[in-house]
Amino acid sequence: MAGLAGYITDLTIVAVLVVGITALMGVITNGIGENLFGGKKKSEFVQESAKYQTGWKAVGGNKK
Repeated sequence: MAGLAGYITDLTIVAVLVVGITALMGVITNGIGENLFGGKKKSEFVQESAKYQTGWKAVGGNKK
């Protein structure tokens, strides 16, 4: 029975590492791509979205 528990533990650790490393690789690659190939228009979409949202009423959250 100890062999099966060890196998499940190893499988779980490997699965968590594979998923974690895959997620980190995506974030890191995206950051490098934006910095290297973003040029002058890195925040083009953020600025465009903010332009349309000016004057919108804030929704949700706690009012103090």
